[in-house]
Amino acid sequence: MKIGALAVDPVSKMPVLILKDAQSDQILPIWIGLYEANAIAITLEGIVTPRPMTHDLLKNFLDQTNIKIDKIVINDVRDNTYYAVIYCHQHDLSYLIDSRPSDAIALALRTNSPIYVEEEVIKLSRTPEPGQGTEESERLKRLLESLKPEDFGKYKM
Repeated sequence: MKIGALAVDPVSKMPVLILKDAQSDQILPIWIGLYEANAIAITLEGIVTPRPMTHDLLKNFLDQTNIKIDKIVINDVRDNTYYAVIYCHQHDLSYLIDSRPSDAIALALRTNSPIYVEEEVIKLSRTPEPGQGTEESERLKRLLESLKPEDFGKYKM
């Protein structure tokens, strides 16, 4: 996946990160917090801060301890909450680190690591949960259909 856009949901006024599959038309919108959106936007814009931000600090720690990130995988969605795992290694030891997707993506951008989404997560993101109805699905559809290139501002990829 690549970052297709970082925009603001006009209804909730919250940032939404839209991941796009490079080989297909599949997308995955993930609503994230303002601080996480800022961490992602800083990297997308190539802004260098005078002091390390949290994700920069983590990257510096990984570099100093020779831990390499292999990939991040958004691997689950439960109750409209997405989950991710950071796959990393140090020499011949492998580690799986639980993470919020926004933090994993912010770190992946800083380390040039690939971003993946399990196929089941994409399917679940398109299917309303039993009893939830289609209101959320319709809201997402309206949001994505209403987005214009200028809505993405400088974060459009």
